[in-house]
Amino acid sequence: YNLSHGVSDIRSGRARVAMVGNAEAPITPEVIEGYAAMGALATDDGLRALDGLPPGVAPDYRRACRPFAENCGFTIAESAQFVVLMDAELALELGATIHGAVADVFVNADGYKKSISSPGVGNYLTMARAASLARAIVGEEALRRRSFVQAHGTGTPQNRVTESHILNETARVFGIRDWPVCALKCYLGHSIGAAAADQLVMTLGTWAHGWLPGIVTAERDAHDVHSTHLDILRRHQQREARELDVAIINAKGFGGNNASCAVLAPHVAERMLAKRFGRERMREHAALNERVRELSADHDARAS
Repeated sequence: YNLSHGVSDIRSGRARVAMVGNAEAPITPEVIEGYAAMGALATDDGLRALDGLPPGVAPDYRRACRPFAENCGFTIAESAQFVVLMDAELALELGATIHGAVADVFVNADGYKKSISSPGVGNYLTMARAASLARAIVGEEALRRRSFVQAHGTGTPQNRVTESHILNETARVFGIRDWPVCALKCYLGHSIGAAAADQLVMTLGTWAHGWLPGIVTAERDAHDVHSTHLDILRRHQQREARELDVAIINAKGFGGNNASCAVLAPHVAERMLAKRFGRERMREHAALNERVRELSADHDARAS
């Protein structure tokens, strides 16, 4: 939602730059007690049952969150993520490093349903609209062979069925055979309000570092997961950044609030900018960006 508002402000001219994100620290007794009362959280007993461990033996907490596998609930996390959005002219003027581009965010809130997250028709619509826009921008072949999904992937029994069906049906309709699916909550847990921001930042990291992160906390998909058109990654996959043109980020919220976002790779964004502003302007941007990258690296080293 925050990303959608930022994009809207820039498109309408209300802003030229927007800092968008979320920070949340929900690991408190009250919050955990609330989710536990709903039966939503993974527990020691549940994890022991999954792994066949006897009572009293500590489970492997690093594998507590198991998206699209045999699982028993989600794991609360804390997170703070922020990204900077700029209009194209300002990004070139400042020599800003272009990590990607937001094509659009599609939101559907069918909030009449029960309070716990359920798919409803809304998430099918948001995924289809995001995939359709991606196809219009990068082309059908690129969507089929050069895209991936950053799934919501909570690690709960309900989500593994419902979200996998949404992703699988979207892939089937758009003619995608083995759509790579990532789900970073297996590393971070579920940061509640900042979860979609986690997904966006890790997506940008895929292009920056050339890795699609595998869902390594489980060896195989659960029996009830829909995956005839998906490649739910169980191992890290090294990919050249230019092999991946677009990502679809899927996010869900309580009460049937769903959003899907099409994010373009930096090389696709730069190609579109070159078409709009000309190659000479892009060479000027590249020269300015060298100094920006130096300053960024120095700041990062000092902060670290």
